Amino acid sequence: MKTLIVYCSYHHGNTKKVALAMGEVAKAEVVEEAQARNIDFSKYDLIGFGSGIYGFGFDKKMVALIESASLENKEVFVFSTNDSGSVRNHQAVLNILEGKKAKVLGNFSCKGWDTFGPFKLIGGRAKNHPDASDLNNAKEFIKGIITK
Repeated sequence: MKTLIVYCSYHHGNTKKVALAMGEVAKAEVVEEAQARNIDFSKYDLIGFGSGIYGFGFDKKMVALIESASLENKEVFVFSTNDSGSVRNHQAVLNILEGKKAKVLGNFSCKGWDTFGPFKLIGGRAKNHPDASDLNNAKEFIKGIITK
């Protein structure tokens, strides 16, 4: 299965760590969002889109990439890092993917160190995340996706 994982990761590289962990297990090509703008998605069997959560959603550049991509009948998954580890901020991207008739196989999130805005004043939230346990959970998630 030819797999591509696209990520946006700023500030502390939280999402990049998760993307690389998943990529290792899936033997995937792992690229930053800016590199993916010229990729032909039709060459891949499975595509993952990951981002840190900014302002309660995926990075705007990642959203624009997903909106512009031809993903009909493509198997996809989404993942993120944020200070709570919740998937609640995935819904807008999931709606876009479903509207494009992509086959969403799952979504994953884990904690990531957040020092944005007022959190910087207190040293951030979810410091030292993603940790080994978070990365192991990401690996287990992708194992489940690639065996579907």
